[in-house]
Amino acid sequence: MQNFIQSDQFLYTVFFLVILSLAFNILLFVILKKTNSKLKTFFGGKKAQDLEGVLFEEIKRLKSAESEIAGLQNTVASLKELNSQSIKKVGVVRFNPFKKSGGDQSFSIALLDCRDSGLVISGLYTQEGTRVYCKPVSSGKSEYPLSKEEEQALSKAGLTT
Repeated sequence: MQNFIQSDQFLYTVFFLVILSLAFNILLFVILKKTNSKLKTFFGGKKAQDLEGVLFEEIKRLKSAESEIAGLQNTVASLKELNSQSIKKVGVVRFNPFKKSGGDQSFSIALLDCRDSGLVISGLYTQEGTRVYCKPVSSGKSEYPLSKEEEQALSKAGLTT
């Protein structure tokens, strides 16, 4: 009977070692699969002997991407400059320059960029016709005298100065 118990313990021990060995082999198989997957991604289907070639190609792609990024940065800078010169602020005032007759058919329009530079356009409506005037604005000021309505148009445009 003692011989039987020892042989059962031996069999249990061997069985345990076989199971442990099998689990270890499965773990190694999973790790190997992950490593092979990473190598395939890294080499892009090329062989491991061509590691220097793969690295050289990646360096060329990186330099190409860097030059494209530099070109994009130049484009963004020129677009920013162009954007700063575009009209961003608009103010409109309608008014009647003649209190006794007519309606609010005359107007003043202020068109400014982000630096408060641009122009003010005014149109004065009369029965004989309409007269249109344009006055330049630089940094929120005009070298020509502005009417009350033109000042209101600049104010509505959000003049910051």
